Amino acid sequence: MLCTRFTYRDKSDWEPIRRLRDGRLEPGSSVEESVRAILQDVRTRGDQALTDFSRRFDCPDFDIARGKVLPEQLDQAVESLDRKDLAIIEEAAANIRRYHEKQKEQSWIATDSEDILLGQLINPIKRAGLYIPGGSAGETPLISSLLMTAIPAQVAGVPELHAVTPPRRDGTVNPYTLAAARLIGLDSIYTLGSAWAVAALAYGTESVPQVDMVAGPGNIYVTTAKRLLVGQVGIDMIAGPSEIVILADSSANPEWLAADLLSQAEHDPLSSAMLISDAEAILEKTGEALARQVRELPRAETAEQSLRDWGGLIWVPDCATGLELIDRLAPEHLELCLEDPWAHVWAVSRAGAIFLGHTSPEPLGDYFAGPNHVLPTVSTARFSSPLSVQDFCTRSSLVAAASGYLRQHGRKVARLARLEGLEAHARSAEIRTQS
Repeated sequence: MLCTRFTYRDKSDWEPIRRLRDGRLEPGSSVEESVRAILQDVRTRGDQALTDFSRRFDCPDFDIARGKVLPEQLDQAVESLDRKDLAIIEEAAANIRRYHEKQKEQSWIATDSEDILLGQLINPIKRAGLYIPGGSAGETPLISSLLMTAIPAQVAGVPELHAVTPPRRDGTVNPYTLAAARLIGLDSIYTLGSAWAVAALAYGTESVPQVDMVAGPGNIYVTTAKRLLVGQVGIDMIAGPSEIVILADSSANPEWLAADLLSQAEHDPLSSAMLISDAEAILEKTGEALARQVRELPRAETAEQSLRDWGGLIWVPDCATGLELIDRLAPEHLELCLEDPWAHVWAVSRAGAIFLGHTSPEPLGDYFAGPNHVLPTVSTARFSSPLSVQDFCTRSSLVAAASGYLRQHGRKVARLARLEGLEAHARSAEIRTQS
């Protein structure tokens, strides 16, 4: 059996599962130290630091002067690709844009009182930086990550978008990444990767503009850089390795369940895939299917290690207990492979993305359906949400009071200020009530 077996009857059985979940949280003591040094080097030496890191880790002949992708390179990429592939990318982009258009918020003003107007202004941020992973030295382009980060920012109305993506060994970028960028109208792309790319966006260099926010998934070095830059630049979230939790009953298909679990296990040796069920036969048959299907994958070694280290097959006495366990896990991806998933979805309050029914596999959300695939991981769905249009906006409160409002309430404001020991606050409100 590839995955660890567990029984969960109630919260007294939580500790072994919690230990398995939390074991993925430690990146290693050397990562943060290395990233701090990278950030400081880029802040101090700018383009020269970017050149040195890129030559050392990505492209031996890297030249920062040629680090920005030219418009003609984007056009050439579109011309080089199969028309059918381009049509699929365009359709996925349209689905993603349509979904995110529904997230747009409007500025508003309330006129509940004739003496005061209250409201909220919604504005896009001025500049956003997008991190687009390269994937296997640029040979497996993360097209979907480009669409999922750029399109919400475009819908929000961000006037300047600057993307970074690691170059291949020869300094080029995969044509699929460039073509996707051209198709959605993203034309500012720099061939930079890892923590130094995040640092360049956060601090700005001679060649890379400073941005107000950095969004997009990446490896542990990218994630650590974003975490260390909180407070200096906005970030979307602190994301960890990918994960999936499936709640299945006896109506589920074990072959399908195994395929869905492997869809996350193949990402990374630190990915987690867990199946929860009250049907022992489903757990047994899915385990058998996993052992067979994993051998058929090009990334079999990665998937097998993920399942052995972080996978789980968990028996629960009933669906309600499974939902209680899911609430504790707060997973990135949750599939409800149940006969009647709609009867249970309203009990879920902690999950990044929820997939309902036997014919809604997680990859639909990764690539095509429309919702964002940049999701909170390692239980941060307890307090975080998927990347959205709102992440690329600021909200400003509006207060416009007439003199009558202040005459009526100014002394109340002053009293509250004095209770907090802030005399100047009190006088600021009081002085306007004096005739």
